[in-house]
Amino acid sequence: MSADKPKSTLRKYSSVVVDGNDRAPARSMLRAVGFTDDDFKKPQIAVASSPSDMTPCNVHLGELSDCARKGVADAGGKPVYFNTITVTDGISMGTKGMRYSLVSREVIADSIETAVAAEGFDGLVAIGGCDKNMPGAMIAIARLNRAAVFIYGSTILPGFTAADCDQEKPLDIVSVFEAVGKYAKGELDEAGLKAVEESAIPGPGSCGGMYTANTMASAIEALGMSLPNSSAQLAISEDKRLDCERAGAAVMAMLEKGITPRDIMTREAFENAIVTCLALGGSTNLILHLLAIAHAAEVPLTLNDFKEIGERVPLLADLKPFGKYNMSHLIRVGGIRPLMKMLLDRGMLHGDCLTVSGETLAESLNDVGPYGEYPTEQDIIRPWDQPIKPETHLRVLHGNLAPTGAVGKITGKEGLYFKGTAKVYEGEEDALIGILDGNVVKGDVVVIRNEGPVGGPGMREMLSPTSAVAGRGLIKDVALITDGRFSGGSHGFDVGHITPEAANGGPIGIVNSGDIIEIDAVKNTISLLIPDDEYQSRMAAYEPRPPTETRGVLAKYAKLVASASEGAVTDKNL
Repeated sequence: MSADKPKSTLRKYSSVVVDGNDRAPARSMLRAVGFTDDDFKKPQIAVASSPSDMTPCNVHLGELSDCARKGVADAGGKPVYFNTITVTDGISMGTKGMRYSLVSREVIADSIETAVAAEGFDGLVAIGGCDKNMPGAMIAIARLNRAAVFIYGSTILPGFTAADCDQEKPLDIVSVFEAVGKYAKGELDEAGLKAVEESAIPGPGSCGGMYTANTMASAIEALGMSLPNSSAQLAISEDKRLDCERAGAAVMAMLEKGITPRDIMTREAFENAIVTCLALGGSTNLILHLLAIAHAAEVPLTLNDFKEIGERVPLLADLKPFGKYNMSHLIRVGGIRPLMKMLLDRGMLHGDCLTVSGETLAESLNDVGPYGEYPTEQDIIRPWDQPIKPETHLRVLHGNLAPTGAVGKITGKEGLYFKGTAKVYEGEEDALIGILDGNVVKGDVVVIRNEGPVGGPGMREMLSPTSAVAGRGLIKDVALITDGRFSGGSHGFDVGHITPEAANGGPIGIVNSGDIIEIDAVKNTISLLIPDDEYQSRMAAYEPRPPTETRGVLAKYAKLVASASEGAVTDKNL
């Protein structure tokens, strides 16, 4: 290639791959997959997706990818499709397979970065359905810093049992987990359990509450990295297909305007995402994933930022898991845009932040109308002066059990203070057995350790134990703490992400059954109530258990992963 060969500003990366006589071999390969002479003159836009019949979250993403490709082509680009992996927590939850869930976020990020950078794509449309697809794609987008738009595969419709003729009791995946607990308690027979199992998941789409998938979709839209309303559309809707076409066109427009993701993903944009999702009642995984995305974008963001921002953000949305409604209900009343407009009007959002639409956030919200009157026209989103809780439900706690921080999802519905007796389990499976067998009783603090990023390895979600607690009717009477994490579907008096984790010598490793633990969600403390000299003695004697994996992806992950308080990223300490 000649050193002075001109390169199109729209083809900064693909021109290196396909321009010039010396690149004939590359063009020859591409002709075999359908490229024409005209295609070599167009910006190449990757469409990265994760279609799979492994999970309803992703089963429809192939069709959405086709729509995105059409949008790119109609706007004058050359779309090139590739796929990456997905795993589904709803299937692997409660098994050893769940250790791969958070690991998959890094695999997805690495695979998208690898394909886009290796093949010289000028831009990227990334489509994700499950909750790790989304931050994985966003990490890759932040690393690459090429014109990009994220598309959410969108939410599922609720399910109903045949006996629920009036459809008054909507079901989702969490309903099934809690039904297991009810069956163990004797409140539900085998036929009833099977009826919930058969009805809860009616078709394509991500888990229906304000669980991690819908939380992250909302965060990405508020961050400015998806088009308006992308987070609040049904998976099977025409709106979603049109969203994909528009996203393809939007990437081309970003190229023409010279807009890159890091122009959008500023510190202020991350604050917008945090504020929006706290008002919505988002998942604890929001913290883990936004820390990771910010790290990839080289934006300073810490655990304490969530604490400080949360002090001024009320909880306004009555959404599952602790509320009544699913994302499908929120879509009917306008999605998250009216809420964002409410927050903007009260000075809670940075309106001058750029978005992938080419507009500022304020400009994109200019014509958004309010929700219907509360509670006569809608009772999903509360008025500003009638919040469910006046400050955030996501509590960042410190204390002698979590010197570098922990994260609690505490709405106040189960109280703001808990003091109880530790019941220690070395892993999720033993804890679940203990709960279902009735060994966990009122006043207990269930301690599940060696489930952190290193100790798991993989930092499993504790949805099975928390759902079993709920199913046995103990949700107001039992607390649960862990160095693992929680599903967005978990609710109750739960504290996770305890750091340092047990495998890294953290104090959760010295807790004995019978110890008294105090959790204060007002003072934001979590404490092991033993004398200081005994605490120091136990810490001096504590020896973390050796690694459980020595080969393969889990071993590599455990070797590289940073603390959960730093987003559990794998490229921080290189």
